[in-house]
Amino acid sequence: MSDKNGEGHHGSFRDKLTTVSDDGKRVWIYPKKPKGKFYNYRKVFSFFLLLIFFIGHFISYKGDPIFLFDVLERKFIIFGAIFWPQDFHLLVLSLITFIVFIILFTVVYGRLWCGWGCPQTVFMEFFFRQVEYIIEGDYNKQKKLDRQNWNFEKIWKKTLKQVIFYLMAFAIAFTSAAYVFSLDTLTSYFADSSSHISFITGLLIFAGAIYFIFAFFREQVCTIACPYGRLQGTLLDNKSMIVAYDYIRGEPRGKHNPLKSKEKLSNGDCIDCKSCVVVCPTGIDIRNGTQLECINCTACVDACDAVMDRINKPRGLIRLDSEKGITEHKHKLWNTRTIAYSIVLVILLGVVSTMMFMRTDFETTILRQRGTLFQKYGENSYSNIYEVELVNKTRKTHYVDIKLLNPEGEIIMMSDELVAEKGEISKTKFLVVLKTSQITSPNIILTFGLYTDDKLINKYQVTFISPRKLE
Repeated sequence: MSDKNGEGHHGSFRDKLTTVSDDGKRVWIYPKKPKGKFYNYRKVFSFFLLLIFFIGHFISYKGDPIFLFDVLERKFIIFGAIFWPQDFHLLVLSLITFIVFIILFTVVYGRLWCGWGCPQTVFMEFFFRQVEYIIEGDYNKQKKLDRQNWNFEKIWKKTLKQVIFYLMAFAIAFTSAAYVFSLDTLTSYFADSSSHISFITGLLIFAGAIYFIFAFFREQVCTIACPYGRLQGTLLDNKSMIVAYDYIRGEPRGKHNPLKSKEKLSNGDCIDCKSCVVVCPTGIDIRNGTQLECINCTACVDACDAVMDRINKPRGLIRLDSEKGITEHKHKLWNTRTIAYSIVLVILLGVVSTMMFMRTDFETTILRQRGTLFQKYGENSYSNIYEVELVNKTRKTHYVDIKLLNPEGEIIMMSDELVAEKGEISKTKFLVVLKTSQITSPNIILTFGLYTDDKLINKYQVTFISPRKLE
């Protein structure tokens, strides 16, 4: 793909994907299993993410899972905190904050999210690919197996791999569904499978889609389907941290000859061993520069460092750096754009944190009934009709008492007592009666207190209207 000087054959790599041949056919990628410091870091981090994903729905808090994203019931639980439809603005703000964080992270650190935190990469490289290495061996053995004729070895290895792949895909689908419907609900569905055949069929189809992605589509998700790879081009600049090849130090390339001195060879440090290419999960040559397919997984960094160690050259020929860092041998992490994104992110985090902190278990709205005025009530009293709406965000049902705290007056319920079901909006109407001796102006501010189990849960103020001239 590249010539000796790293120029590339007329830059052809910029005009086509590495996974598509000249005649438009799929080029299957056989990445070598990486080894090295960054790969070990990624392995630990990815196994931690996988552990959280697969055991998260088993952990409960106060009778509910710590994570639940029940779209149908509009109930979301994040780290044990329940969010109902009335908290939708908090979820939207949190999502906006997350998007801004990804943008900021990309501006500063490039596509490290893709190589280190994206579910596609984590599942592919540290879940499915690990099974593939165990069954079929490393990249050379996989190539040999695919090229040989069908025999007993190829049949049993391919069959075993695909069966395990589907079981793994079903585990992902089941776990994902558990975060939406809860584990208890899924268990009951499978226990009574005859009554939920359509749901189970849908889950099997969902598992099939996941199986197709990781068994066949693979890196094409990153290069074809995912828009983030294309979006990064608008976010990166010459100060962004990326996985980069130090072409100043590495060029011109030449084969390593330990019997000759570097002065006689007049070559750079790159010995054109292509170790960085064979470990790349998207099949690119990082020496060609920043490319759409690069997910910053750092596999090429580890591979190149290992080669540099063998030939007694300094590490870092391929490293996490910026274009400016390579050309000027210095890198300034903060610039105007990263500072601006950081300020916006801090503001959003502050707003979301404040709103989360101020979030209450109950939300109350009390309004005078529309279209009504005051009414004469008995000989020396007036009344107004009010509607109360109470949102219960707790995990249990509450019986709520409404009391008039100021001024003195009487509350007469016009329907049953107020019962706040968990996660529901409860409504009722009541009458407020004030004696003429308490009415000092046509508009009086009433202060209500809402109590459950003799504990004040909310205060609310509303206006009481009366005649301008009392009879």
